[in-house]
Amino acid sequence: MKAGKRIKRQEGQDSVDFIAAVRFNPVNPVKMKNFFLEFVAVVVCIYTIVPLSLAQEPKPDKPKQFIYVLHLVPRLYDDANWTKEDKAVLGRHFNRFKDAAASGQLILAGRTSEPGNKTFGIAVFEANDEKAAQKFMNDDPTVIAGIMTAELHPFAVALQREAARN
Repeated sequence: MKAGKRIKRQEGQDSVDFIAAVRFNPVNPVKMKNFFLEFVAVVVCIYTIVPLSLAQEPKPDKPKQFIYVLHLVPRLYDDANWTKEDKAVLGRHFNRFKDAAASGQLILAGRTSEPGNKTFGIAVFEANDEKAAQKFMNDDPTVIAGIMTAELHPFAVALQREAARN
């Protein structure tokens, strides 16, 4: 029988016309049905297992926000008492804040413009946890040098203006 040859077969009163290519079909319908069932089973397993495994993977904690408040030591309330070394430490402190701002860790930093014992500075920043925040604060050059004291507090920025547009 040639592939594509039409054969008429009588079944009762109705005749059925079909192409006799079954013998030359390289895909066995039984094997195809088994393959399809196996494929569906694999897809179902993947869609069941993958979300479960993703749900079990620990997500990295979102950084938390902290603020530390800096106060000058009493010796430096009077501007005349600042030494070259004190000013150099303050320069390292400022450069460290610039680097932390550039990396995205520091949200903002600044100081009041009040004199002497009323002046204080703040640094709002992100850290993974309180231990990391404590380390960031304690590594401040002004804290290390003892020209400022610092207090750490958990913090949350509630509102922030958008960056100025040019």
